[in-house]
Amino acid sequence: MRILYIGDLSFGGTCLMRLEAMRSMGHDLTPVDIYRRDLSGLALFRFKVAYRLRRQIDFTGANEQIRRLCREQPFDLLWIDKGNTLRPSTLADVRRLRPHAIIAGYSPDDMAANHNNTVNFVRSLRFHDVYFTTKTYGVAELTALGCPKVVFSGNAYDEAIHRPMTLEGADIEKFSADVGFIGSYEQDRAQQMLYLDRQGFPVRIHGSMWDEFPQAKELSTAPRAPVFNEDYTKAVCGAKINLCFLRKINRDLQTQRSVEIPACGAFMLAERTDEHRDLFEEGREAEFFSSKQELAEKVRHYLAHPDERQRIANAGRERCLRSGYSYHERIRQMLSEIAELARAKDLVH
Repeated sequence: MRILYIGDLSFGGTCLMRLEAMRSMGHDLTPVDIYRRDLSGLALFRFKVAYRLRRQIDFTGANEQIRRLCREQPFDLLWIDKGNTLRPSTLADVRRLRPHAIIAGYSPDDMAANHNNTVNFVRSLRFHDVYFTTKTYGVAELTALGCPKVVFSGNAYDEAIHRPMTLEGADIEKFSADVGFIGSYEQDRAQQMLYLDRQGFPVRIHGSMWDEFPQAKELSTAPRAPVFNEDYTKAVCGAKINLCFLRKINRDLQTQRSVEIPACGAFMLAERTDEHRDLFEEGREAEFFSSKQELAEKVRHYLAHPDERQRIANAGRERCLRSGYSYHERIRQMLSEIAELARAKDLVH
């Protein structure tokens, strides 16, 4: 396919992982980056004000880039990865300029929630042919917001990045831990990790916004900066037990780490949900908890039983491979759905 790929192409972001997966499948991609990384001063102030009003500013000129590219080149697909800065008029112009092209949206976030979307995003939904969401409840909610077709697609991992890795040299001291967590601060997860710490199981944390945790100084180990790509994998593989907390503000029932951790061949201890139990068999391919007491009990047990822990970690990776949880497989399924829509559209035109 000839794909106009639109999204935040920051290093370490999953949007870039999806782009590379499509490219590795042989598709012809033209990227448009919607994220500006050097905001400061007045521009940063304008961004924050617009964000609070759900009206993100198009600092990269993505809307005009899309119009120009659609005038100059034929595309089979516009892939819009969380396109909060795109205007409805831009997608209307794409419809006029390239009537045969499919407009598909995707986001791993809870896009029906106002803290994740923008006014323009909601108004643009009606111009999409299909929207792919990793939230099961998002299918009905995005449909109700005006999207003609919404399809659930499970979370995924990057085969090139999320893989078993043996730490060597300085990485052993930098990334080794009994218990690890990678993710941003949220009150519920912070309190559970503080509880673990007080039970004698300090957690090595990598993530953002932990300066907002009022009791951060009570943790035995200070939270560290976020990690990306290979350092992310090293942090996962360096932990004997990887915690997987779900973000409550996003109403998560599964998250990207739900499959990234097992794909690395690492042991995952995650919050128990029906979706997690559909992804992995409890006690055989991953472990789950429903309370801080159960969390501490399972940390204690699996630290004391390394062979059992390793068997579960190995089985979790095998499940990822067997069930097709990679971006390559997830995207192949989504592009198959898009191809069906394209055939139907060609018949109409």
